[in-house]
Amino acid sequence: MILSTKGRYGLKAIFELALNYGLGPVSLKKISDKYDISESYLEQLFAKLKKGGFIDTVRGPQGGYMLAKRPDEITVGMVLRTLEGEITTSECINKEVCSRESICATRVIFEKIENSINDVIDNITLADMYEERKTILTEE
Repeated sequence: MILSTKGRYGLKAIFELALNYGLGPVSLKKISDKYDISESYLEQLFAKLKKGGFIDTVRGPQGGYMLAKRPDEITVGMVLRTLEGEITTSECINKEVCSRESICATRVIFEKIENSINDVIDNITLADMYEERKTILTEE
């Protein structure tokens, strides 16, 4: 399973808002320049994240985007599901009943992989990412 650019870029962009939490709005240009993501693509991602209740916009010359919730209230899973939809290892896992479920040798493995992924992304917040980044930067 590979996340699309929506998930990868969206997580980077919202993390930038977490880095600036409490410091005021962040412009799309700043995020675009830092991560080399087009402003128009960021606008599309931020529209979804705004609709999901994770970011707010501030209009005006000093405007931009900011988190609508504290970084410790937003998990990686929330962001990824907002941008990507449900994250799954196999389409058969999403179906309530599979005609081959009783003889499928891989379904149990796919379920375990999916559960492990969900456990990780649902237990890492933007605040956790910030702390991890701080640790990495101090070790360098």
